Amino acid sequence: MTKRRQSSGAPQKTPDAEASDGTTFEEALQRLEAIVDRLEEGDLELEAALAAFEDGVNLTRRCAGQLEDAERRIEVLVREGEKWIARPFAESEESE
Repeated sequence: MTKRRQSSGAPQKTPDAEASDGTTFEEALQRLEAIVDRLEEGDLELEAALAAFEDGVNLTRRCAGQLEDAERRIEVLVREGEKWIARPFAESEESE
């Protein structure tokens, strides 16, 4: 069975995977990586660097929020024995 994809070749977006402006987690992360690369080059003027830094902070907060939402969803899906229980995501990683 083959998975259907949008014509652009990108995976289908779920409502929870998008920010209010329509940006997915992956798109926000790519933008953040591009900002970091530009800042690391050190070629930006002060005002441009500050604006890029501010955008980066906003993207970082957005990505962190989306990751927290995903962790909460994973907690709901963790099953132990015959019962479904909510367990923090980090504990699952540590027990392996």
